[in-house]
Amino acid sequence: MATSYDYTPLFRSSVGFDRVFNLLENAQRARSVSDWPPYDIVKTGDDSYRISIAVAGFARDDLDITFQSNLLTVTGKKQDTTAEAYLHRGIASRPFEHRFELADHVRVNGAELVNGLLSVDLIREIPEALKPRKIDIEIDPALPAQAAQIEGQKAA
Repeated sequence: MATSYDYTPLFRSSVGFDRVFNLLENAQRARSVSDWPPYDIVKTGDDSYRISIAVAGFARDDLDITFQSNLLTVTGKKQDTTAEAYLHRGIASRPFEHRFELADHVRVNGAELVNGLLSVDLIREIPEALKPRKIDIEIDPALPAQAAQIEGQKAA
């Protein structure tokens, strides 16, 4: 059962949040039917994350990682093996694709495949121009002299 939401009323009362509503619509539409292979998302620091995907049986050449426009895509397609006579085939080797929407200023820092676990390291780097900064409040130099004159007139 799929539930669809209409975000049109929110578009009328908000300005500049178009990307947020598009993300909600895409997440709802692109929800994968299968969560295979399983994965974890871990926050490893204040501005760093790691996505770990269990890819047992997949070699490095069977996996592809692409990053474009805040979308990280991890795909796996096992190379066809020789026609061996399996008595039981329990290790899944079907192709998969996982898509992860990343926030602005998050980039892929690296990836490694160790013991059947693919780890993709992410880091958030906010540009200096977008970081919070302290604004100095300036005082008009003529104001203290005028205040002193007013105080002098009140005393007289």
